[in-house]
Amino acid sequence: MIYTFEILGVSPVLHFFNHQQSLLQNRPKTGVEYLGSFACTLDAVLKPVEEVSYRHGWEIDQAINAVIQFWLNNSDTIDYWKARLSDAGSQSLLVSRFGSMRSLQTEFEFLLTDR
Repeated sequence: MIYTFEILGVSPVLHFFNHQQSLLQNRPKTGVEYLGSFACTLDAVLKPVEEVSYRHGWEIDQAINAVIQFWLNNSDTIDYWKARLSDAGSQSLLVSRFGSMRSLQTEFEFLLTDR
């Protein structure tokens, strides 16, 4: 299975929590996970990816590899979001999206037809 990982931005903790609750209540499960971490480091991002991978029954080694490949290939993006997270203060977290390519396709299709 092919997995995708992307950093989406920085969000206040409460806003992220409210958004997650809204997704749980109003949307079908697509398999895409929106994850938060208080640090913009590889270790901090891998921990929630490992947790959701176990919960979904995803291939953990491939999931970890997808995040590591993102980290190796996007140093400018990582540096940018690390600075934005630092600017935002301790009540904010880094928001990322992780899932299988099939799950991401389902998510996008849902967004396009949800009107």
